[in-house]
Amino acid sequence: MTSWETTTLTRSLAVSLADQGIATPAEIFANLGTAQLVEHAIARGEGRLAQHGPLVVETGKHTGRSARDKFIVRDAETENTVWWGKTNAPMSPEHFAALKADFLAALAEKDRLYVADLFGGSQPEYRVNVRVINELAWHNLFIRTMLVRPTAHELQAFAPEYTIIDLPSFRADPAKHGCRSETVIAVNYTEKMILIGGTAYAGEMKKGVFGLLNYLLPPKGVMPMHCSANIGPEGTAVFFGLSGTGKTTLSADASRELIGDDEHGWSDTAVFNFEGGCYAKMIRLSPEAEPEIYATTRRFGTVLENVVMDPETRELDLDDASLAENSRGAYPIDFIPNATAANMGPVPKNIVMLTADAYGVLPPVARLTPEQAMYHFLSGYTAKVAGTEIGVTEPEATFSTCFGAPFMPRHPSVYGNLLKERIAKGGVQCWLLNTGWTGGKYGVGQRMPIKATRALLNAALDGSLNDVEFRKDPNFGFDVPVAVPGVDSAILDPRATWADKDDYDRTAARLVQLFVDNFAQFEAHVDEGVRKAAPQAA
Repeated sequence: MTSWETTTLTRSLAVSLADQGIATPAEIFANLGTAQLVEHAIARGEGRLAQHGPLVVETGKHTGRSARDKFIVRDAETENTVWWGKTNAPMSPEHFAALKADFLAALAEKDRLYVADLFGGSQPEYRVNVRVINELAWHNLFIRTMLVRPTAHELQAFAPEYTIIDLPSFRADPAKHGCRSETVIAVNYTEKMILIGGTAYAGEMKKGVFGLLNYLLPPKGVMPMHCSANIGPEGTAVFFGLSGTGKTTLSADASRELIGDDEHGWSDTAVFNFEGGCYAKMIRLSPEAEPEIYATTRRFGTVLENVVMDPETRELDLDDASLAENSRGAYPIDFIPNATAANMGPVPKNIVMLTADAYGVLPPVARLTPEQAMYHFLSGYTAKVAGTEIGVTEPEATFSTCFGAPFMPRHPSVYGNLLKERIAKGGVQCWLLNTGWTGGKYGVGQRMPIKATRALLNAALDGSLNDVEFRKDPNFGFDVPVAVPGVDSAILDPRATWADKDDYDRTAARLVQLFVDNFAQFEAHVDEGVRKAAPQAA
């Protein structure tokens, strides 16, 4: 052992691994800081330093989540509380027991382990104590960066409620463990344990905690949300949106304080970040369009996954997707200059649901009633350009319930009804913002001008949009502004922007039907008001 390592052995855990029933002869490196973990990662060949200080790592064949390899243990606790299906696949208690035994046996063979005691959630009343056990130093650094870091005083009495064991070297056995492949993410709410094996993609740990809070908070009346959130003069705004809709870009506004970019809870008193860090896409990141995020790629303490780097100069090439299209950067939230100090803000005044409608049917902004908001929240719609096949220009609709289906253990109606209640209780104004196409669908029209999107968003947030004249959209029934100062009125009416009006009507009717077909699964779980909020072809 080198001299710099010996200094890290002195920190003890308030609750030892042995106290948890985990027996291992491994040297335990507990609650190390950023610099120490970077030293370990580099000394062990887990990563390299880039020119300006970030740690650069590669995750191998797994460059994103292994959604089909995630399981929840089906037992008395979860039988009637989890929404079983494709997203939440069951694992028997017997299979989990075999898996856990093999995980513990693997821990017993390690010569060193990294342990971090962290909080999931920033509001003290609703946070969860999470212990993460890693075989890789950089994974420990990642999760320490992403979750909320306790103070030295809080660590002195830290008792883990939930434990994550993360072993990329572990290989699961489908026959023995009841899983699908050698990769496994197994969640046991009864034993309060998450086992992650066979993948080096660190985001599995982060999403494991998100899923945990999505399960635990609704019975407490707290709304868990896959969203970004910021604060302006009028109060807090929450942004829902799937990948590619502008969620991160639009919420990273230098004139507003950032609460967080991905996962939040909405309690009676606050919107609070589940995390203490950000996990941003790095591919083709622009210093002009996203200066705050770009700056994090030039700082010590950032962890860059699957970003291409020149081995000699250590310069980064953020445009090179040869390692992964989903290249990522993890950094503490205080790397963003305008982040809130408390990681929390007041309850929302505005909710913005973002969509990138490649069909070119939806208006650039619409005002939603609480019932319409619930409808669109449960729908979680966006449309992307279909695949990369030559000659394919037809958009592809995507519906991801609650704008985060993969992370929602309970039935979507639980989250939808909770949102509707909170909107009504707080008198929250809801908006649908389309960052997609205008003047025709993809291949014919063009992308919505970012300047117009920003102007409409600012008008929605500062309240001035409520003062303009509105019309009813004939297909979707929501209110659409007729004219907004500083915005070309022509783009406010999608049909008017299409050269071929008949084609618009056909495309709109097709999109309406896609919404209706998708919502059929929720109709029995919502009230009449929400059912009436469904679109109808004009």
